[in-house]
Amino acid sequence: MALNPYLPHLATLLEVREETEDIKTFRLAFDDPEVSSAWQYLPGQIALLSLFGVGEAAFSLSSAPLGQGWLEFSIRRMGKVTTALHQLEPGAKVGIRGPFGRGFPCELFRGHDLLVIGGGIGMAPLRSLVNYVLARREDYGRLEIVYGARSSRQFCFREEIFFLWPQAPDTQVYLTIDCPEEGWEGHVGFVPDYVAELKPSPEGKYAVVCGPPIMIEKTIAWLEKQGFPPERIYTTLEMRMKCGIGKCGRCNLGAKFVCLSGPVFSWAELKEEKERF
Repeated sequence: MALNPYLPHLATLLEVREETEDIKTFRLAFDDPEVSSAWQYLPGQIALLSLFGVGEAAFSLSSAPLGQGWLEFSIRRMGKVTTALHQLEPGAKVGIRGPFGRGFPCELFRGHDLLVIGGGIGMAPLRSLVNYVLARREDYGRLEIVYGARSSRQFCFREEIFFLWPQAPDTQVYLTIDCPEEGWEGHVGFVPDYVAELKPSPEGKYAVVCGPPIMIEKTIAWLEKQGFPPERIYTTLEMRMKCGIGKCGRCNLGAKFVCLSGPVFSWAELKEEKERF
C-alpha cells in the first residue's frame, strides 16, 4: 500500500543558527534511519514543515544534497508557522513532507558556466545549488555569484559568502548592499544595476535568479537585453503552496501547479504563462 502523502515524517531539530535579525537556519534530521536514507532531493526543491498544533508551510531547502544525514531550511520570521519555528530549541520535533516539485536542472547545467544571482532570503535555494556545484567542481564551468541585501547585516550564510565560496576554484563572489553604510567597503547599489555593471557574457552560460519579485523582474529583463536566451534563465516562484501534490489548487499557474511543475521554471516557460501570474 502506498504511503499517505499527507503524513509527515518525524524529525528532530539538531541546530539553529541565526543568520540575520529575522532569518534563522534550522538543521533537522529524520528520526527514522530508513526515511533518512531514502529521502533524496535536488537543489531548488521544496518540503513542507509542520509544527504540531500550529500549522504547516512550504520552504525551499537551503542545504545541498551531499549525503550528510541532515537537511537545512533558512526561514524568515513573517507568519504564524515561521514565528513558532523561530521559537524552537534543539531537540524539538518537526514534521517533514516532501521533497516536492522540480529542482534546478543540474544535469542540464553540467559542463556550462553558471551565473547565480540572489537577493535577501532568495539566496536560500541558491545556496543549495552553489554548494551542490562546488562539491562537483570538475563537472561545471566558471561560477559567478552575485548576492545583494538591504544592508551588510542582512547577508545570510556569512561564512560561505565571505570566506568559503571566494576561495573555491574558478569561483567569483560579488556582494552589494542597497545603501551606503559606515564600514562597508564593497559595492553599493541594487542587484539588477550591479549585474548590469558587471556585464556578464551570456556565451555558454546559464543564469539562475532568485529574490524579491521586482529584483527578479528587472534582472531577467537585463539578462535578456544582454543576450541570455530565455531557455538559459531559471528562477523560482514563491507562490502559496499548501498540499504539495497538486490537489488543493492553491498554487495553480494556468494549467500547471507550481508544487508539481515548479517551483523552478525557465524564463522561456514562464513567458508562456506571463498573463496568468
